Amino acid sequence: MDEFKRLSKHHSKYMTRHQPSPSKPPLAYCHDAVQDVSRTFALTIDALDPPLADQICVGYLLCRIPDTIEDSTHISTETQQRLLRTYYASLDPESPTSIEVFTRQARQYISTQSPVADWELVGNTPTVMAAFEQFSQDTQEAMRPPIREMITGMIRFTGRYADEPGIRIQTLIELRSYCHYVAGTVGTLITNLLAKQPLTTSREEALRRNAEHFGRLLQLVNIAKDVHEDYVTENNVYLPSEWLAAEGIPQDQIIHTDYQEGAISVLSRVLEQANQHLDAAQSYIEKMPLGNGNTVVAWAVPYLLAVGTLRELRTNPGTAFAPESVKVSRTEVRTILNAVSATDRQYLTSLREQVADNPLEELPPRLAP
Repeated sequence: MDEFKRLSKHHSKYMTRHQPSPSKPPLAYCHDAVQDVSRTFALTIDALDPPLADQICVGYLLCRIPDTIEDSTHISTETQQRLLRTYYASLDPESPTSIEVFTRQARQYISTQSPVADWELVGNTPTVMAAFEQFSQDTQEAMRPPIREMITGMIRFTGRYADEPGIRIQTLIELRSYCHYVAGTVGTLITNLLAKQPLTTSREEALRRNAEHFGRLLQLVNIAKDVHEDYVTENNVYLPSEWLAAEGIPQDQIIHTDYQEGAISVLSRVLEQANQHLDAAQSYIEKMPLGNGNTVVAWAVPYLLAVGTLRELRTNPGTAFAPESVKVSRTEVRTILNAVSATDRQYLTSLREQVADNPLEELPPRLAP
């Protein structure tokens, strides 16, 4: 009850300021919202064409809503789990729990101190669901299972660390499980939508096998580059405790400068885990069908940015434990985008090798105009 009193003072202000305009179509709202909550993923969506662009946009937002709840530090674990369970039920077409029930509960905990755009999205969940319900029945059925599996994992991990200040990954096996729930499921979501096109059995099997690697690669790169931010802003530590203990590092001292040498050694093990997914993630891009609005650019760009981020982390690993963020330069982002747009999948290996060695700040001669 105290938590409600503390937060409800923001509720009436939120309700009057942050509701979407009734005149704005749900899909238009979704495309605007994704620009606010993730400029990185917005690049992928901008590179797609309809109908896949709409489907991926809405699917991403339906995943971002529970992610915002899982990452919240201003509400109790009990409240997180209650909201996640309600959201899970609301995505079941057979459940009596409506999305309005979830939203009414969630709006009690709107935070002006958390990322504002993320909580605006949570408050506008009915609009996202209205966009989802515009899709065909088979599209909805392709999207629901991986989203609900993701929520199941979030419920499991928030419950497992209910007595801790945040998530504290203990082992490599647990790290793999976490990456599956929060990223491997996204790979499944993408593949379910791609597989609505006619595919041979062997090609679909290859896609489904490699989708997990694509998702895990991107998640491990995020974990590696965001060690400081995850700990400071969300009180989460994803570097396994067993690895840190081997270096004599208490998990709650992960960013302390006294332990940086050992922490960098642990980070290198995370980078090696990410490297193990590179080949399969590339194969995923090379084998995916390009109909239904899909494009190579949409997936090759985040893949190559992940390769570039791994390069930066190898060069300056201490940055992961400091306030300054690990970033690929804007120049390189633009060059990668232009390079992928100017070529096809057969040159992906060549681009990957170049990005892995040095920043790609100008187009390779064969791609230059």
